[in-house]
Amino acid sequence: MRNVITIARKELSIYFTTAWGWFGAAAMAFISAFFFLDLLEGFVQLQASGRRDAPGLRNLTDGVVVNLFGVLLFITLFVAPFLSMRLFAEERRQKTFELLFTAPVRSLEIVLGKYLGGVGVIGAILGITLIYPAILAVFGSSESGHVLEWSTVFTGYLALMLWASTCMGIGMFISALTESQALAAILTFVVLLLWIALGVLVRSVDEPLRSVIRYVHFDSQLQPLMKGVFDPKAVVFFLSAIVLSIVLTHRAVEAQRWT
Repeated sequence: MRNVITIARKELSIYFTTAWGWFGAAAMAFISAFFFLDLLEGFVQLQASGRRDAPGLRNLTDGVVVNLFGVLLFITLFVAPFLSMRLFAEERRQKTFELLFTAPVRSLEIVLGKYLGGVGVIGAILGITLIYPAILAVFGSSESGHVLEWSTVFTGYLALMLWASTCMGIGMFISALTESQALAAILTFVVLLLWIALGVLVRSVDEPLRSVIRYVHFDSQLQPLMKGVFDPKAVVFFLSAIVLSIVLTHRAVEAQRWT
């Protein structure tokens, strides 16, 4: 376990001493800030209009934070491939991949360390957006006295971390297959985009394929969590996807060790 932590700390230090980590943080901060202000302005305008039947008008949680979660999901879709692309591809490009196998660590420890480093950096980047619920909690007001439903906020961030961790796992596996960081980023983005596009097929296929697609589509798994409903099935689903990506990456690394 000590080797895993050491490798994870090394990966974290690399991310924040190169441009990619800071680029991801800046992109998340600026884009999410833009949408946060837009959602907040829209919520205020609806409140001022006196409409009571508008969806999401009940409180700041439904009107702003839950909608912001959807935006953050798509920002992660773009950020994760650029963070994961270097995990193994850079080692192969710089011809240091073989050196990893001469160190007194196992292949699985290398994979886990790199994965935890990647998850750590994307978790830190998502953590930046916690400032928005904090701002609403401090400066917002509500007739009921509860500005935010913090249980919804926390389950929403759990959904974001599950999605981001899965994206990093997929990106890490693809990064282990190529020495081109650009190709790894593009392929990861395409795979994630195709996963999102599965939702379009739900309306055009018949049973039982429709139920299968609805189950594996990420949005159907995440929606309950983002709305504040803790669903153990969704947690198991994404943890299974993460474990699968780690296993596949380990197999890819092991295959290259003996070639």
